[in-house]
Amino acid sequence: MTEAYIYDAVRSPRGKGRKDGSLHELTSVRLSAQVLNALKDRNNLEGHAVEDVIWGNVTQVGEQGGCLARTAVLASDLDQSIPGVAINRFCASGMEAVNMAANQVRGGAGDAYIAGGVEMMGRVPMGSDGAAIAVDPSVAMETYFVPQGISADIIATEYGFTRDQADALAVESQKRAAKAWEENRFARSIVEIKDQNGLPILAHDEYMRPQTDMQALGALNPSFKDMGEVMPGFDKVALMRYPHLERIEHIHHAGNSSGIVDGAAAVLIGSKEFGERTGLKPRARIRATAKIGTDPTIMLTGPVPVTEKLLHDSGMQIGDFDLFEVNEAFASVVLRFMQRFDVEHDRLNVNGGAIAMGHPLGATGAIIIGTLLDELERQDKEVGLATLCIASGMGAATVIERV
Repeated sequence: MTEAYIYDAVRSPRGKGRKDGSLHELTSVRLSAQVLNALKDRNNLEGHAVEDVIWGNVTQVGEQGGCLARTAVLASDLDQSIPGVAINRFCASGMEAVNMAANQVRGGAGDAYIAGGVEMMGRVPMGSDGAAIAVDPSVAMETYFVPQGISADIIATEYGFTRDQADALAVESQKRAAKAWEENRFARSIVEIKDQNGLPILAHDEYMRPQTDMQALGALNPSFKDMGEVMPGFDKVALMRYPHLERIEHIHHAGNSSGIVDGAAAVLIGSKEFGERTGLKPRARIRATAKIGTDPTIMLTGPVPVTEKLLHDSGMQIGDFDLFEVNEAFASVVLRFMQRFDVEHDRLNVNGGAIAMGHPLGATGAIIIGTLLDELERQDKEVGLATLCIASGMGAATVIERV
């Protein structure tokens, strides 16, 4: 089987996902095009350099509708002979794009791909596509649907995580992100984003709040308590699904949950022959990929069973990994992963995560793969695991190994 290698990875800074965010003036297509151009220029890609662009984005409606991937290719400097396909695996869309590309290379369906994703959450609001699992009563009732924030609180309740534990993890994420930027740890991957006149508008993740401390977080009210206990009463749905729980402990709020941001990321994936033909040197090998379906009510536990599946299928052990990136959708997601695999926090999300820098849904999976690669190189480590929880109850994971 042909090996699939990562040749490069780039990302935009993450802008605040609201009208005063620095990236708000750009559409998803234009932001994607800038990231694609950066990857093209850095690697001198010419003509039909890659077989396809696989592009993840979650809310595929309005200006993010249609085949955004193909539109982004046409808006970029890539050759028009390169097609594009838009995919949606919710929060893992960017990772799934990378995994699909790697497995296409492995299977001999082309020797190179660009994969990644985008989400302009400030322009195309989360949920504006009207997902059936949330808005169709017949489906929602059958699946015991609750919003993700309730799911995160169910995890905390089920596995005994406290508000203080969640807040402490959030404070640490902010500290680590600030230190990573101070030490230029993201320099290799960051693409400075410009406006339509070519003037710089963002070169730094702007969502971060490095002065966050336990006292500040302690003053915040739980974000999902009212929707759980009052209207429409999702706690009752959760307790119908999990009758062994006496009540749902609401510990999550804006400070220990992922931020709503805009962003895009791209990864160049190819075979050994692609590198030889283009004169590019691979940075890492994609050693294994995995995805799985999980309980759709608690929903966000996916990183645990998908990692268990990956370990079983690959023959690896958790001790084989030097570093981990587990998307910080909510604090309890990361706490559960560390609890299940007994992973020390100093090997996981060492540069902070989505609680500090934000979670641009369709891009995050590609972002954390690039972050993991950069950090493996910085620390001179060998093997890393990236994984995400996914809406509707799924999990995805990617193992990379430096070359």
